[in-house]
Amino acid sequence: MSVIEIKNLVKIYNGSAVQVTAVNGVDLTIEKGEFTAIVGPSGSGKTTLLNMIGGLDSPTSGTIVVDKTDLSTLNKRQLVDYRLNNIGFVFQAYNLIPVLTAKENVSFIMEMQGAKKDAITQRTKEILESVGLGDRLNSRPNQLSGGQQQRVAVARALASKPKFVIADEPTANLDSKSTENLLDIMEELNKKENTTFIFSTHDQRVVNKARRVIVLEDGKIVKDERRG
Repeated sequence: MSVIEIKNLVKIYNGSAVQVTAVNGVDLTIEKGEFTAIVGPSGSGKTTLLNMIGGLDSPTSGTIVVDKTDLSTLNKRQLVDYRLNNIGFVFQAYNLIPVLTAKENVSFIMEMQGAKKDAITQRTKEILESVGLGDRLNSRPNQLSGGQQQRVAVARALASKPKFVIADEPTANLDSKSTENLLDIMEELNKKENTTFIFSTHDQRVVNKARRVIVLEDGKIVKDERRG
């Protein structure tokens, strides 16, 4: 079952002196439960493509359909609701709220969605335990290592059981051990909860874990390889 259907997607940035085509005629279908890495050199269009899938940027032309909803038909308020209720985001900068504990950072999204307090408490504890931070519920970001902060970010992304998770260079600021731990956790959650993961990455360790690898060059898909 497809979660995302992209047809003839184009994104052109008009600078003061030059026009840049960041994404150039991409056709792509992502199925539920995929663990997909989008790779390519800097400037190939990886982050732009993810930002459009995530509703953070709008295409110049083409369509992105998520569960039969064409994102181009949504207004700004509807796009905010779309992101809140459908997508988990993981960024290389963690983007945790400094004054909140790990528990509060994770529960924040569910509170915005209007979930019941008991359900929030149970899911928060469950998901933080699943990323190995059951003993750090009350720690603030500055009391956690980089790897631990990124695991909180993953827990936050998965807390509300989104349709898919967008992870833009999630291992860029992590050492080797933290990277391996994080990837193992995300792979386990992918299998356990059938959550769809879409990575943008330069990290070969992420590529090695992926079950599908899409290569972008100059805004076009030049290779699409499925494994196992």
